Amino acid sequence: MTRVYGVIGIKAKMANWNADFTGRPKSTSNGDIFGSDKALKYPMKKMWENEGKKVLFIKSWKDEKGAIVPKQLAERYTYLFGEITDKTPTQDVMNNLFKAIDVKNFGTTFAEKKQNISITGAVQFGQGFNKFDDTNIEIQDILSPFADSTKDDAKQSTLGTKITVDEAHYFYGFSINPKNYDEYKALLGSEFQGYTEADYAEFKKVALVSATAYSTNSKFGCENEFALFLTCKDEECYLPDLSDYIIFDSQKREIDLSELEKLIEGKYASVEVYYNPFKLSVKTSLSCFNIFTQEKL
Repeated sequence: MTRVYGVIGIKAKMANWNADFTGRPKSTSNGDIFGSDKALKYPMKKMWENEGKKVLFIKSWKDEKGAIVPKQLAERYTYLFGEITDKTPTQDVMNNLFKAIDVKNFGTTFAEKKQNISITGAVQFGQGFNKFDDTNIEIQDILSPFADSTKDDAKQSTLGTKITVDEAHYFYGFSINPKNYDEYKALLGSEFQGYTEADYAEFKKVALVSATAYSTNSKFGCENEFALFLTCKDEECYLPDLSDYIIFDSQKREIDLSELEKLIEGKYASVEVYYNPFKLSVKTSLSCFNIFTQEKL
């Protein structure tokens, strides 16, 4: 397959798509709200894991002396593929790593038991910046049903907070470069086929629905609302972050792709645009599909 570029759009309404360590929506030093690539990858990995696929870089647990603690990387690898010994060939470890669907897409840094492996993923994301003009941060006080266990004389139940945005629209640019894995084909033999059309189909599936599918207390209200996939016409197609060329009208809830269309003119074999037609309008001459049903609009 050839190189692919695209954009994934996530809507957050009374939700917190990506919090920093204070609990507030992640933002730059000048106050621009954004979501990290890790926030987007996590629901993708959870969806793959729920489907029974091998996912290496995701938190899992073990019982250690009566305590429930996270597994170490080596323990997670052993759970999926078996133990690494001093005699385990690096080629075997690499073949196993590529069997993990998250590694196949996003790459890895793996340093365990004399195995120091770094794989640059075929799929690379930028940071997802909020393009909505009027985003406000909402802080809700929450009353706990329990008294403070750290105070012997506590007579009132404790208070907590829940921090959300009233509305935000995050847009992530991404690229897929299958050639990142060409060097491994010769090293790993016929068992490894590189980044294939089947791998791309798996990525595309979770790129359209994983945020909507992943519902936690803070993520309920976060959903996939937009996606664009551009397949390059030839190997000489090199494009910047496409999310920078998306214009979002905060009053109309309209996405204007006219600047992006000028940028990509003559450089693509195909372009598909998916969006939520019930809450968004998209100004474009490109082929459009319902993001929920994948039916053409």
